[in-house]
This record gives sequence, C-alpha cells and structure tokens, in this order.
Amino acid sequence: MNSLLTEEPALRVSALLKRYGDMVALDHFNLDVRRGEVFGLLGPNGSGKSTAINCILSLLTFESGTVRIFGQEMTPTSYDLKRHIGVVPQNVAVFNELSVQENIDYFCSLYVPKKAERNDLVEQAIDFVGLDDFRKFRPGKLSGGLLRRLNIACGIAHQPDLIFFDEPTVAVDPQSRNAILDGIEHLNTQGATVVYTSHYMEEVEQICTRIMIMDHGHQIALGTSEELKGMVDAGEQVTVETLDLEDSALSQIRALPLAQSADYDGKELVIHCRQGEHNLQDVLAVLESSGTSYGHLTSRPPSLNDVFLELTGKELRD
Repeated sequence: MNSLLTEEPALRVSALLKRYGDMVALDHFNLDVRRGEVFGLLGPNGSGKSTAINCILSLLTFESGTVRIFGQEMTPTSYDLKRHIGVVPQNVAVFNELSVQENIDYFCSLYVPKKAERNDLVEQAIDFVGLDDFRKFRPGKLSGGLLRRLNIACGIAHQPDLIFFDEPTVAVDPQSRNAILDGIEHLNTQGATVVYTSHYMEEVEQICTRIMIMDHGHQIALGTSEELKGMVDAGEQVTVETLDLEDSALSQIRALPLAQSADYDGKELVIHCRQGEHNLQDVLAVLESSGTSYGHLTSRPPSLNDVFLELTGKELRD
C-alpha cells in the first residue's frame, strides 16, 4: 500500500451539516478514523451513513463542516488525494461488456494512467480476490460471490491507503463471505485503513477495531465492541427448553430484577437479562422451586446486535 507522509488521522470529519430541503441528514456530524484501523460505521436505514460517505468522498456538497483525509482537505478536485482512496460500493458497479481483467484494468486506469504500471497491479488484484480462472469471463457469467469479488478488485487494484467497503457481503454464500472478510483483514495488515459498513453485526464484531453507531445524522455511540456493550444495560440471553412452564412461574421470572423480558411459546422460554452476575442461577431457582421440568439450557452473552437495537430502537425503518 502507498504511504502518505503525515501523522494525521486517516480521516477526520468535523461538524458536517447536510440538508435535503427541510430535512437534516447530517447534524454537525463528527468522525475520526485512525491510521491502520478497521473502523465500523453502523446505523439503521435513514441514519445518514450513505450521506456521510458520499460527503466524505465529495460526491455530495454540504452546508458546512470539513473533511480531511491524511491531513489534507478533501474537495471535488482533490485528484492527488483521491489516488489514495478506494471505494467498494454496495451495488456491484462494473461494465457488463468488459471481461473481469478488462474491468479491473479500467478502474485501475482511473488512478494509474500508464499501462505498464497497471499490469502488475491488475495481476495482483486478480490474484488477491482469486479470479485467475475467470479473468476472461464477463460479469454476466459470474455467480453473486464472484461478482462481489470482482467489485472488490475494481475498488482496490490501485492499492489505496484508505478503503471504504459498503455492505460488501450482501447476498453472498458463507464461503464467499469468509473469503471477503479474510481479504479485508489482509488488506489491513498490508497497511490499508478501512471504513466498513454492514448490517451483519457479527462481521463488524469480527473485523472492526472500533465501531461507531449513528442515527438521525449524528453519533450516538463510539468504542470497541466490548466498550459498546458496556454502555447499555444488556446482559445475557437465557434460553430454556420446557413443555410445562406454568403462568405463575413465568410471572415470577418476569418479576425478577434481572429480566428485561421473558417470552414463552409453549416449547421454549427466552429471557433477555440485564447485566448481572447471577442471572442464570436466579432463573434456575424459579424453575426448580415451581417444579418446572426443563431440557436443554443455553446462556448467550450480549451481542453487538443487542447493543444496536437498544440504542437505535426496534421499530422498522424504511
């Protein structure tokens, strides 16, 4: 990866204000991404994620605020700076009339005009995403997972220092998902700074060093996965298989101080707990005192998804 001679953060967004008519899409939005990290940017639909990224990339104008990348102000004409940025969009953006190799070469040529310099970069990108056997294929002949890998190759062939991945694993099989995530982590070990957006919380937990959750155009939480979990009163989820839970026992469980919610469908009891040290013991004590027989029992620690729903709500978004 290329290296810029600066100790500034890879990305610094300060007090970004963006309106669409009367609607405030970004409300004095701030963001700092350190060099060399994989930074997760999360938010429900309509939270402002896409608007923020498009403003950062100077694809959208904004009312006020600044965007600095590697210490330099980002503008629509910052062509030298854009050479150090890669973008892998959510929607596959390739040319159907070009082959895999021709597509990668074309997108690389936007940043590296000399063909002799591109040849090795294109070969490295093809090898990186494992498309050597498909280099002469056109996109219409590729599976969904292969198309995603082509999309990634087109975005990173010029070996950028800062890469934006927007939902790169949508609608791909588990094998392709693992390959994509391994590839992103490999890019990071090579020196790339990554901004990663996804609705798959387990992916974000797996690869991101820090995570921001945003909503209504501004930050609502920032930290590591463990730090975010400590910000909300979310404990473990206890699941119990039982066929004879009486209403009185269910009421006792719901009345426990630990219980945020308890639901029973006639076969399985699911309890969402607050943070605490003896949640499982307290649930078992109620079951045993009430004479409830039970089978398999599991206790799952809080997940990033639990935190996300706690902070942004469970209402459906458009």
